[in-house]
Amino acid sequence: MPNATVTTAELQANPLKRGTKVRLVDDIPGYPAGSKGKVAVANGFAWQRYWVRFADGESVGHIDHSSLVRAKDYDRFLVQRERETIEAEAAAEAAAAAADAGGDDAAAGSAAAGGGVQVNGVTIPQRLLDMSAAARARLGA
Repeated sequence: MPNATVTTAELQANPLKRGTKVRLVDDIPGYPAGSKGKVAVANGFAWQRYWVRFADGESVGHIDHSSLVRAKDYDRFLVQRERETIEAEAAAEAAAAAADAGGDDAAAGSAAAGGGVQVNGVTIPQRLLDMSAAARARLGA
């Protein structure tokens, strides 16, 4: 059997049926992540939610689909979630390094192209700034 890489989304893709053994992947009030249970009721179309009966005999309702994974897939889910977290951090660091390296060139290029102001990484052309200033002056604001 090949060791295929499966994403966390793929492990949680299919709806759970009544009687499926599950484990929590997120903490919920009264139960920590990793708690074992069994789906008692599955409902919802656009928002899949479940009533889960835990090992202590208590049932908790309206648990979101994204907070559960099949018990047999729990270990693979944790490994894959850790891998995805590491990859996301590496991608964020690479993007920050690229922004630091290219950010000075982009600012110089926009200033040479007629100026403007950069807000949240988006350059607002000077022409639009001038039009807004003229409108405020016209309205007396």
